[in-house]
Amino acid sequence: MSNNESQIAAKLLQIKAIKLKPQNPFTWASGIQSPIYCDNRKTLSHPAIRTFIKESLVEKSKLFGTFDIVAGVATAGIAHGALLADALNLPFAYIRSKAKGHGLQNRIEGDVSGSERVLVVEDLISTGGSSLEAVDVLKNVGCEVVGVLAIFTYGFEQSKTAFAAADCQLETLSNYDVLLEEALTTQYITADEVEVLKAWRKGF
Repeated sequence: MSNNESQIAAKLLQIKAIKLKPQNPFTWASGIQSPIYCDNRKTLSHPAIRTFIKESLVEKSKLFGTFDIVAGVATAGIAHGALLADALNLPFAYIRSKAKGHGLQNRIEGDVSGSERVLVVEDLISTGGSSLEAVDVLKNVGCEVVGVLAIFTYGFEQSKTAFAAADCQLETLSNYDVLLEEALTTQYITADEVEVLKAWRKGF
């Protein structure tokens, strides 16, 4: 566990971008009952934290080597991807979840020729499905995707298997295990609740 991972987790808890309710679970859009809710878009409303995350993305992006363009996954990955692209002075594009129903019916918004090395940016990794779909969209037009960079991951085995099968490098600024340690240290949750949260994650 790195100090930066802990700092990111602490900041996400501080502004309630991540909420933990082991005894009173949230219901995700998919219908899944979850003791955790994550909305990293909240970080955009806090300039100091937004800047810290941007700088952390810049540092982490070095693990991917060289790339020509940053592509965000719509919608939540757009803002942080654009912040990273701006910090690196690189072009930016984003990948729609589905083609527009009018006009050019694009999945990719922005100038992408198909010859670029692309870093994909996402806010959150759950199953990894939306991120890897964006990777496929880019590959289908001829791009070389160097990997996916996200703010947070639940660390589901399902996502680890999916990224491994796709031979796609995944890096995140923080993760579920670090979050639980930080939440326990700050007495946000109890030791018993940590076990509940760990047991829930094993279901994926």
